[in-house]
Amino acid sequence: MDAPDSPAPVDAPPAASGTPGSASSPGAPGSATSSSSSGSSDTDGMLAEQLLRLTRRLHRIQSRQLEPIGITPAQFRLLRTVAQYDAAPRMADLAQRLEVVPRAVTTLVDALETSGRVRRAPDPDSRRVVRVEITDEGRATLRSLRSARRAAAEEILAPLTADQREVLGGLLSALVDGMPERHC
Repeated sequence: MDAPDSPAPVDAPPAASGTPGSASSPGAPGSATSSSSSGSSDTDGMLAEQLLRLTRRLHRIQSRQLEPIGITPAQFRLLRTVAQYDAAPRMADLAQRLEVVPRAVTTLVDALETSGRVRRAPDPDSRRVVRVEITDEGRATLRSLRSARRAAAEEILAPLTADQREVLGGLLSALVDGMPERHC
């Protein structure tokens, strides 16, 4: 579900000097390594590492913001997903949407149900199917969480100008939209 922190240093300086895309950056357009497959894979590896470090940092910041509300980032993601459905989803629907194994959903639903944010409901058409409904407490939590999420995003995006944020948004959309569908 959400990437756990690893012991890798999150705030370590990048391996290559210069900024991505600059003439001094290895693998930059027009540089000697941009046409070699080795330079490209080195640049791709560095980009992947930077994305992982950023993801870990965002996860830590978000965890810190969510802690006073008493919810984890994974629980927040599940609660947000349940709220997106028009009708109460099945546990299997949630596992598929979140791209996790059903057992992970069960654990998250257990915790959210204990805190009164969701409830399990029987499916009217099948006794074996369990649906998950968001409660009024869950909706109130989501309202609180949205501001915590904005604060986490602002903290991580603080070094960027509005124009840079727009460019980053476009690049991230291109990456997300270009990803092949995963089937669990």
